[in-house]
Amino acid sequence: MNTQTQSAATPNDLYLAWQVLRSEQPRLRTRDAAERLAVSEAELVASRIGVDTLRLQPDWAQLLPALGELGYVMALTRNEHCVHERKGYYREVTVMANGQMGLVVSADIDLRLFLAGWASVFAIEEQTGKDVQRSIQVFDRQGVAVHKVFLTEDSQLDAWAPLLERMRMVEQSTDLELRPLPQAESVQPDALVDVNSLRVGWSTLKDTHHFFALLKKHGTTRTQALRLAGREWAEPLAVSELQTLLEQAGAREVPIMVFVGNRHCIQIHTGPVSNLRWMDTWFNVLDAEFNLHLQTKGVTELWRVRKPSTDGVITSWEAFDAEGELVVQLFGARKPGIPEREDWRDLAESAPALEG
Repeated sequence: MNTQTQSAATPNDLYLAWQVLRSEQPRLRTRDAAERLAVSEAELVASRIGVDTLRLQPDWAQLLPALGELGYVMALTRNEHCVHERKGYYREVTVMANGQMGLVVSADIDLRLFLAGWASVFAIEEQTGKDVQRSIQVFDRQGVAVHKVFLTEDSQLDAWAPLLERMRMVEQSTDLELRPLPQAESVQPDALVDVNSLRVGWSTLKDTHHFFALLKKHGTTRTQALRLAGREWAEPLAVSELQTLLEQAGAREVPIMVFVGNRHCIQIHTGPVSNLRWMDTWFNVLDAEFNLHLQTKGVTELWRVRKPSTDGVITSWEAFDAEGELVVQLFGARKPGIPEREDWRDLAESAPALEG
């Protein structure tokens, strides 16, 4: 790309090591290559500066609305076990005045952004066969990918270079000033949780968004609260039921909401799912505008969760990994102020709970 090559530099040792690895395993993804080379993905991307990558200013209030100029794009957010890809437009972008939070609430690309954890951002132009893949990629202070935006064949390519020229960092440094992950707070034993108070607080919820505050008040993790809430509010399910639910939602044409997130970004798809495929241990949704890639081996707990609200009870399915991290969350498609869909509730309640 012309903008990048103006400051071209000799690739460093990490970049050269990566190229050797790619020659041996050409289909190896950047994330997996970083793991093989014992570095973060952000460090590996930064090693490409001056080759096919440009470091951009981490000015989220400017960059996020500017992504709308690119037109029809693909937004990607993932965690350790699930990848969420949604095509559409960056519209209705809001960055809070304190710069800590952001929202994208268009009908297709729907995001909750926790910007305090965003650290570095790069524009990449990668030659892939006969084509060039262009993307904007954001990383946190540990060098882990937070969110990526890929241009499509229907994007506004003429907006790409001007956006990069506006947002490029003057100093194209590979120094990321990475920090170790903050130590997780210790989990208090179940015996120290005021279970009666937790259940009363749960039963009097008025909004599902207040659930996190309930957890904080009682000092519980999410899975701990599910265990203690009682079966009126939370029931464990066989993990194999997750793909069954998606298959039935597709067969019955029940529109759903699919939430996938990491510590700094949550991405949401609202609508139907239809083209469902197994690939080894990955269960996939491969629709025209929405792709989901779920590594089923990573899901060790599945819960049916009910939360009261002013719109009635809201039912979700929540899948967790062995560390208690949320992998994927499913709801029936709905808007605030509208009760839950009956077809979704029937479907969500159809799976038998595991015996206690």
